[in-house]
Amino acid sequence: MTRSYGIGIFAPAGFAPDPAALDRAVARLEAMGHRVVVDPTCRARWQRFAASDAERLAAVTRMASDSRVELALTLRGGYGWTRLLPHLDFNALAGARKRWLGYSDFTAFQLAALASAGMTTFAGPSASGDFGAEAPSAFTLEHCFGLLGADSYEVECALDGPAMLAASGTLWGGNLALVAHLVGTRYFPRIDGGILFLEDVGEHPYRVERMLYQLYHAGVLARQRAILLGQFTDYELNGNDGGYDFAAVVAQLRAMVEVPVFTGLPFGHVPDKLTLPTGGQCALQAADGRARLVFSGYGS
Repeated sequence: MTRSYGIGIFAPAGFAPDPAALDRAVARLEAMGHRVVVDPTCRARWQRFAASDAERLAAVTRMASDSRVELALTLRGGYGWTRLLPHLDFNALAGARKRWLGYSDFTAFQLAALASAGMTTFAGPSASGDFGAEAPSAFTLEHCFGLLGADSYEVECALDGPAMLAASGTLWGGNLALVAHLVGTRYFPRIDGGILFLEDVGEHPYRVERMLYQLYHAGVLARQRAILLGQFTDYELNGNDGGYDFAAVVAQLRAMVEVPVFTGLPFGHVPDKLTLPTGGQCALQAADGRARLVFSGYGS
């Protein structure tokens, strides 16, 4: 039986384009037995953001200080965390002992929290796009609360890559654009021997390759034990590509690094997504197109 959580929904980045999705998310989470607190930023808008920088920063503080909130859930991604990073006290956030969940632009917070305070956070569903979907993914809900409710969690899935591999290390990564964006900053964690996962949306294959080369030239890729590529969606090829598609990007990545590269991780801007403990541990065993992932070290 899934344990119940005090869930705080807040909007640290983009505004809600569909307010009804927030209502559905609250109703669905409450129907599952959770107690939900909705931050005022979730029903506001300022420019392309949910609220001003100061108010979104205050929302993060409210999530950390509210005794009712055990799990801080982002409303959605978009853009906005980058503006907040210099103003966040990551040691204080770590000391609040909350769990933080989201994806996409949330990657900026996750990497900064890991680099600054060793915080483990969770890459997974958001309020409006997942819990608030008209037909939410049972896969996503099951794996989210399954992982959050266990000290360790095992998943089996199809992954295309080397025929045989056993590797373990710190699990980290997220949205490729945000990972590449933070390279060279104090918010970028130094992870040696890690399991790096990446995804993106709306990025043309050549831009995906360019960002991968940024990580390559920075020495990031070579330091990993494995690279797991999730879903790269919502782009259109054009007449200039001449067959240069995402498969070509993967082939180029495999040619540039000796690190094992796998594709097909169920994670990204798609309905079916795993919840991944960023900063936790991952043991990967892959054989003939199938993989077993065991996540641990993220607390219960």
